[in-house]
Parts: sequence; structure tokens; C-alpha cells
Amino acid sequence: MYSLHKIPVSLIVFSLGLALSGNNPHSLPAGAADAGRGSVCVMKPGFWSSFRNPALLASFHDFSAGINYENRFNISELGSRTAAMIIPAGKPSLGIIYSHFGFSHFNRQTFGIACGTILWENISSGVQIDYFFEKVSEKYDNIHSVTFEGGLTIRPAENINIGVHVFNPLPNSLRKRTLPSFIRAGAGIMLNENLFAGAEAEMCTGSTLILRTGFEYGLTDDLFVRGGFSSRNSSFSFGLGYSFDRISLDMSFAGHERLGITTSLSLIFLLRDQ
Repeated sequence: MYSLHKIPVSLIVFSLGLALSGNNPHSLPAGAADAGRGSVCVMKPGFWSSFRNPALLASFHDFSAGINYENRFNISELGSRTAAMIIPAGKPSLGIIYSHFGFSHFNRQTFGIACGTILWENISSGVQIDYFFEKVSEKYDNIHSVTFEGGLTIRPAENINIGVHVFNPLPNSLRKRTLPSFIRAGAGIMLNENLFAGAEAEMCTGSTLILRTGFEYGLTDDLFVRGGFSSRNSSFSFGLGYSFDRISLDMSFAGHERLGITTSLSLIFLLRDQ
């Protein structure tokens, strides 16, 4: 029999998800590498950032797969489990992603298919189709939603990247259920061959402007240290990454001014290089 005390728990889970994701609970986890940089990822090529801006898929030419686990505030009911794959297909690259957030009485599953390609020498674009399935206990109707997102990257100089990402640009008048919309834009620079620094801004429906800054420094060819800051809840983050022969391991820690620490752990497998 369903217990009524599960309803408040479900509402708490939903509220905390909103608090963490800048009022957009449909935003996918960034992966531990990007989370360690304060989620500055809209312009930096990488496995997980390719699913935060599909235009970045165009710069990923290796057949790869990855898994990510995000433990929000050390509460198992708020955990997100994500799996993804990138498949080069000539000039464009394709991406497939699946994510599960929540627990038995409240969960959201996300499926996405993305494609990114080079338009001109220094300009890339991409699009991703998203399907969301939400379940809130046995006594409530399941919720299905479909939308899309798109992105653009520009490289005005060899060491500078600019990225723009738009989620759910469709008017909500065309759908039965309202979905949040947001736009992110940022720029990053390789200050030298080992040090990356970037900043971005995000505006989401019903939220104030969110600013993020982050860096990544290669201590060696295989070992990386990362840090970042987000104005959302004044959150600082820190992360480490290590690359083996065909496996990359990343972990990160992001603070919240009231709720504590969110940890992320990612594994990326290089299945075949070009």
C-alpha cells in the first residue's frame, strides 16, 4: 500500500533538484570533469560537455563511452546515473545519452540523441532531441515530454573557444506541459599548453542570471586538477582527473551554502580511436 509520507519526500526531492540545477531540473549532469570546473563546459570540447552543447560533438573524433554518478548532498534519493556514447560518423559525430534521477516514488528518466558537425573551418553546430519520462508514485499519471536543444561553437583564435547553447526554444503554448527554457553562453582560453580558463553565463526561465568561472590545469600529461565557482548558491567546486591508456577517471566535489557537498564520479572508455 502506498504511504502518504512518501508525497512530502517526493516534493523535497523535486525541490532540491530545482535548487541544484538553476531551476531547470531537466538539465543533464555535466560529468565529473565539467562539474569540477564549476560546470563551465559550454565551450570546452570533452566527452560530457558534448551533451551540454551538442556543437562540441564535432570536435570529438573517437568512438567512446562513459558512465557518471552524481551523489547530491549525500542523499541517495537525489542520485543521478548517466550513461552515454559518442559515435564518429565521418564529418559529423553522433551522441546517445541516458540518465536516471530519483528513486522509486519519484524519478525522471532522460533519453537524448545528438549530432554535431563542422560548418566551416572554425564554426561548429549541433542539435539534440530529448525525451523525458517522469514518474511520481503509483497514484499519479506519468509525464512524457519531448523537446530539443541546439548549440554553436566559434574559434576566433587558435587558443580561444566561444560557445552558445539553447535548451527548449519552443514556445510553451505549443505543448500541454510547460518546460523551462534557458540559454548559456561563454568563452574559454588556453593560457598555455597546460592551463585552461573559462567563464559563462546562463539565463533560465524564472531564474536570475547565473555566472560561472572555472579552470583546468594539467599537472602532467595524464593528471589534471580543476576548480570553479558558480553564483548559484555561491558554490565552489574542485576536481581531479587521471587518464590511463584508454580509460579516463574523473571525480569532483561541489559545495552548497546550505545543503552540503555534491560528489561526482565519471569513467570514460576509449573504444576505438581514429
